[in-house]
Amino acid sequence: MRASLVLKSVLLAGLAAFAAGAFAQKTQLLVYTALETDQLKAYQEAFNRVNPNIEIKWVRDSTGVITAKLLAEKANPQADVVMGVAASSLALLDKQGMLEPYAPLNLDAIMSKYRDSKKVPAWWGMDVWGATVCFNTVEAKKKNIPKPETWKDLTKPIYKGQIVMPNPASSGTGYFDVTAWLTLFGDDNGKGGGWKYMDALHDNMAQYTHSGSKPCNMAAAGEFVMGISFEYRGNTNKAKGAPIDLVFPKEGLGWDLEAFAIHKGTKKLDAAKKLADWASSKDAMLLYGKNFAITAQPGVAEPLANVPKDYEARLVKMNFAWAADNRERILAEWTKRYNAKTEKR
Repeated sequence: MRASLVLKSVLLAGLAAFAAGAFAQKTQLLVYTALETDQLKAYQEAFNRVNPNIEIKWVRDSTGVITAKLLAEKANPQADVVMGVAASSLALLDKQGMLEPYAPLNLDAIMSKYRDSKKVPAWWGMDVWGATVCFNTVEAKKKNIPKPETWKDLTKPIYKGQIVMPNPASSGTGYFDVTAWLTLFGDDNGKGGGWKYMDALHDNMAQYTHSGSKPCNMAAAGEFVMGISFEYRGNTNKAKGAPIDLVFPKEGLGWDLEAFAIHKGTKKLDAAKKLADWASSKDAMLLYGKNFAITAQPGVAEPLANVPKDYEARLVKMNFAWAADNRERILAEWTKRYNAKTEKR
């Protein structure tokens, strides 16, 4: 009898341990992202408060690098989800048949201009990130360099060697700058005013970086007077005390969406949908709004201290389908003309 009780206790303990192990087992989602490293922790923690049994494994790099990686893996996809990657890149992946359409629970709250137009969208936006110029006031004063007001100001001889910006082939920020200039000044397959503008800007350019944040960081550190970057990094650096002013050129600002999509063929579709539902929620939008002036759900983001209140009205008219269709041509032309000043990896 005693031996029987001992055996029974052992069996019950074993079953309990097995059940606990099974319960603790988590689904791991491989998420490709271009989100800033200093944003990932807050997003992941908030998601896990709602879905504790789904573990996110991030693969992070600049937008252009992540886009190229996804395209290279088309025949053997690895990612389950693409989150915080430019909508212009996701539009390209959609054309390649690489995305799984899904309407998240909160889709109706997302403004139509910030999502794929199909009834069941292949992608939808989280927030807008857009152009700014980080201008180091201390270094500018030393060199007697005036603060610019327009994009065309940056072609003046006084700024020669004082500007850095992201390479559009590796950076989403760089790509929306280029597409904005082509939209504002003209494309004409390499012959328009946008290319003439970039020719003149290139004469003043010190370096092209592989990161959208790096030009602002370099300007904040006093390495160069100006870094063409985006408003999140500019606002963050200035809030930390960097001696920079943020310039929002008057002609209009390039921009893109940090956007979300489920990768076609994922074996973890249910978990991916749960991440999509959370990422489109108001709770998630409130987190995005701590970093960006515009979220895909209206009226959520609080004003950012160093970003103008009419920021959204300053954005150029963006055509994501055009940016996707012409990406290869634009990047080939840009690389041929300007790549010699790109930083070495």
